Amino acid sequence: MPAQQKKLLFGTAGVLSFACALGTAAAVGSQLWVRGSILCSTGALLVNASGPELHKFIGDIQYGLFSGQRVRQCGLGGRPSHFSFFPDLLRIIPASIHVSVILFCTVLIVFALVGAGFFMFNAFGSPYETLHGPTGLYLWSFISCSCGCLVMILFSSEVKIHHLSEKIANFKEGTFTFKTHSEQFANSFWTILVCSLVHFLNALLIRFAGFEFPFSKPKDSGTITGAVDLMY
Repeated sequence: MPAQQKKLLFGTAGVLSFACALGTAAAVGSQLWVRGSILCSTGALLVNASGPELHKFIGDIQYGLFSGQRVRQCGLGGRPSHFSFFPDLLRIIPASIHVSVILFCTVLIVFALVGAGFFMFNAFGSPYETLHGPTGLYLWSFISCSCGCLVMILFSSEVKIHHLSEKIANFKEGTFTFKTHSEQFANSFWTILVCSLVHFLNALLIRFAGFEFPFSKPKDSGTITGAVDLMY
């Protein structure tokens, strides 16, 4: 592939990596990871609510990695409140998983920026043969993509397996019991998915530029040369 096209591919990959770093940083600071609704099951059972009456007992919840907000309804109007994971909710959430999600998000941002820098260096500078060259670009892209996948897996397990929304809804609530009525991942979670796919795409761009994947076995040309030798 001509050098000009390689520079274009590396420059495109660098811009994408930098955009992913900014997108991940914005996602970490937002409250748009999970959106859902919570049902006040205690109040609904007391009045045997069903159909249209059930909406009077359904509130809303929204949260991210550091804070969120909820509106609890038990038939007498909504009770809005804000909460913070640190240090308020550390006693009721799987803290090790939650901290791991934040840690991998930080690693994702760092290596996305590192990858963007090396992509730009290879596009407009004189690339080295070691970590500055294609091997390093594969490495940064692989680490970033892996961290993005780990963030999604860990956060999904925290929300679905450990019932994070219910624990947040019932925090400091002694009279009523709340259950998750509906729950879906929001924009910030899908931003991490897009960033992971972009880093995987960057690895494909490196391969498209003509550089072999690391640890790939070269074609064995011994049999071909041996056959040629037998002809003479």
